[in-house]
Formats: sequence, C-alpha cells, structure tokens
Amino acid sequence: MSEKYRGSCLCGGVKYSVDSFSDQAANCHCTMCRKFHGAAFATLVSVSGLHWLSGTAILKHYTASNGTVRTFCNGCGTSLGFRVKGAALEGIELAIATFDDDIPVQVDAQIYTNYKANWCQLQRSLPAFGEGRETGRTL
Repeated sequence: MSEKYRGSCLCGGVKYSVDSFSDQAANCHCTMCRKFHGAAFATLVSVSGLHWLSGTAILKHYTASNGTVRTFCNGCGTSLGFRVKGAALEGIELAIATFDDDIPVQVDAQIYTNYKANWCQLQRSLPAFGEGRETGRTL
C-alpha cells in the first residue's frame, strides 16, 4: 500500500491527499505563475491518486486568456495549482508549498525563465529553460 501525502490551504477548508508524484517538479517563472502565487516563481508538481478530502465547494478557478486554469481556495486565497487547457480538476499540478509535511520531491528544473523577475536570481545548480522543458537550456 502506498503512503498518502496530505495537503491543505491556509484556512484548512480545502484538504487533499495524493498517492505519488511525478519525477519532474519545476520552478515556473512565467508571469501568470508569479502573479498567482505572489512570489518570484511557483513550484508545481504533477501527482497521481489525487483525492479531495474536503472543500471542493469552496474551490474557485481562474481561466486565463490562453486557456490555462489556476485553482485557489475562495476562503483564504491559497493558490493550490495549475491545469493546462482542457484538463480536468484531477489533472491539476499542485503547488508543493501546500503539502502539510515533507514530500519526496526534488525540483529538477526552472522553466519560463524568459519571464523571470529582474530581482530574482536563477539557481545555477538547476537546468533553466527559457520557455517550457521542450526548449533549449538557457544556462
């Protein structure tokens, strides 16, 4: 039986568990992620076996002009994750900062670095991609 990893929003109204994680987790520097998370970048990871334990009624979704969807708690505003255009809620990439305990995830890349904030320094130890992972390295 696999271990369950739990996460929640700041107010505790939204709770979830997952069974496992993708082996890829990236710091995304795109303008939308920066604004949505109110930070230099968003760190997101794809998951398997997502189960919403509570709070689905207070989830809100913002669909950007490019069709991507950001999901957040309507109660406290916690940025929970990102979905590509057309993906179901179960296909969300979760913000790793919303997990309640340590998780077995290592950030392996920096993406959309062409849009990084001028005051943010990239991590030299991580591959950096100007756009998505499919583009060439910038460092």
